[in-house]
Amino acid sequence: MRSQELQQVSDVVPPSSSWGGGSNRIAALNLEGTPPPNITDSPDHKQFDHHDEDSKKPGWRKFLSYVGPGFLVSLAYLDPGNLETDLQAGANHRFELLWVILIGLIFALIIQSLAANLGVSTGKHLSELCKAEYPKYVKYCLWLLAEVAVIAADIPEVIGTAFALNILFHIPIWTGVLITGLSTLLLLGLQRYGVRKLELLITILVFVMAACFFGEMGYVKPPAVAVLKGMFVPKLSGQGATGDAIALLGALVMPHNLFLHSALVLSRKIPNSVHGINDACRYFLIESGFALFVAFLINVAIVSVSGTVCSANNISNETANQCSDLNLNSASFLLKSVLGRSSSTVYAIALLASGQSSTITGTYAGQFIMQGFLDLKMKKWIRNLMTRCIAITPSLIVSIIGGSNGAARLIIIASMILSFELPFALIPLLKFSSSATKMGPHKNSIYVIVISWILGIGIIGINIYYLSTGFVDWLIHNNLPKVANVFVGLLVFPLMLFYILAIIYLTIRKDTVVTFVVPVKHDHPVAQNNMEHGLGNSCEVGELDHIPYRENLADIPLPK
Repeated sequence: MRSQELQQVSDVVPPSSSWGGGSNRIAALNLEGTPPPNITDSPDHKQFDHHDEDSKKPGWRKFLSYVGPGFLVSLAYLDPGNLETDLQAGANHRFELLWVILIGLIFALIIQSLAANLGVSTGKHLSELCKAEYPKYVKYCLWLLAEVAVIAADIPEVIGTAFALNILFHIPIWTGVLITGLSTLLLLGLQRYGVRKLELLITILVFVMAACFFGEMGYVKPPAVAVLKGMFVPKLSGQGATGDAIALLGALVMPHNLFLHSALVLSRKIPNSVHGINDACRYFLIESGFALFVAFLINVAIVSVSGTVCSANNISNETANQCSDLNLNSASFLLKSVLGRSSSTVYAIALLASGQSSTITGTYAGQFIMQGFLDLKMKKWIRNLMTRCIAITPSLIVSIIGGSNGAARLIIIASMILSFELPFALIPLLKFSSSATKMGPHKNSIYVIVISWILGIGIIGINIYYLSTGFVDWLIHNNLPKVANVFVGLLVFPLMLFYILAIIYLTIRKDTVVTFVVPVKHDHPVAQNNMEHGLGNSCEVGELDHIPYRENLADIPLPK
C-alpha cells in the first residue's frame, strides 16, 4: 500500500529536470515508511537542542534575514517613468489622480506578495512555471511579451539617465543615451564590492530626491483636504485624464516586476516545513508592504508638489510655461524654493540615481525571464547587455529625431505599453497562485482570489476600453485619406481582437501540469513533528534543516 502511494505521487509530479530544474519547497516525504527514533533517545540530542534554539530566535532577527527582495522590487516604483508620469499628472490634473496611485500601489502590494508566495511555495519563479504549463507556441509568445515589457520598462531608465547627464554636463540627449549603454557593465563591475553596498548607496541617493520633494511639499503646503479628496474620491475629468491615469498605472504596476519578485525570494534559505513557508510568506509581505508604503509617500509628494506649484494663483508666466511642457529635463524648477541655485545639480544627481537603481531591477528581470522561458546557456552579462542594447535603440532614434521633448513623450508611451502588457504576466500569476496543482495548501484564500481578480479585471477592462476608444477617436479625427484609414482599420482591429482573445484564453484555460509534491501525512506524532520542522528520519539536522536554495538566482556574476 505504501509503495502504491509513492508510485501515485511520482506519476502525478513530473521530474524537475523536465521543466527547468530546481527543487519544490514541499518535499518532506518519508521514503522509509518506518517511524523515526525518539528524539530524546538520540545520541545527537544536542543537535536537536541547537535546532530548537534556532527556532526560538527573535522575530525581528528572522525578519531581517528575509529583507531585500521587496526593497529591490520597490525601486521600480521610484524609477524615472514614475517620476515623469507623477509630474505630468500633478501639472495637468492637480491632485485628482492621487486615487490612481493609491489603488495602483495597493494592487501592487497584493500581486507582489502573490509573486513572492508563488516562488516560496513552489521553488520556481513565474517564468519557469509558465514554461512548464503552457504549450510551446503560447510559451514563446509570453516570452516575447515579457521581453517587450522589460524593454518598455528600461526606456524610462535610459532616458532619465540621459536627462540627468544633460543637466550635469550639458551633453546632448542622444549622447547620454549611448553612454547609458555601458551602465549595465558598470553596475556588474561595482558588484565585486558587494551588491548590498551598491543597493544601499543608490537607495540613499534616491531618498535624497524624496527628501527634496518632501521639503518642497512642506514649503508650498498643498491643501490637505484637496490631497485627501484626490486620494479617496475617484475622478477622471479634463482633457487626457484617462490617458494619464493609464500611464500612472503602467508606471506603477509593472509586469516584469512579477517575474522578478518570484525569483528574488528564491535567493533566501527557507526552512523545509509548512511553518517555514508560512513564516517566509508573512515576512516577505511585511517587507513589501513597508517598501511600497515608502514608495507611495514619495509618489504622493511628487504629485502634490507638481500640482501645487503649477496651479498656484500667483504663478509667473515663466513657471506657467514650464508647467505646460513639464518633463524630466525641466522639472528642477520645482525644487528652487528649497534648494535655490543648486536645485538643478541635486535634482540631476537624484534622477541619475533613480535611473541607475531601477536598472538593477530591469537587469535582474531580463535575466530571469530569458533563463526561465528559454533556459539558454548564455553568459548572464551578455544576456544583460543584449537587453539594454535593444532598449537603447528606440530611445536613441526618438532622441535624435525628437530631442528632449520626443524622449519625454516616449516615457509616457512606454508606461502605457507596460499597462497593456500587464495581463500576460498577471493572469498566469493569479491562476498559478490560486491553483492547488501549483501551490497545494498554500494557494490563495477565497477572499484574496476575489479581491485580486476584481482588481485585475478592472485594470484589464480599463486598458481594453482605452485601447478601443482611443483608436476609434484617432481614426475618426485624423487627416489621412479614407483609403488609408480603411487599411489601418483592417490592420489594427484584428490585432485588438487577437489581444482580447489571448486574454480570454489565458483566463479560462485550465491548468494541467502538477508541480506540487504532496507531503506524506505520518501517523506517528514524532515523525509528523519532524516533517513539519523540515527534519528527516535521522538526526542529521544540518543536511535537511533548509531546502537547497537557488544559488543561480542569488547574484549576477562578473564577466569572465
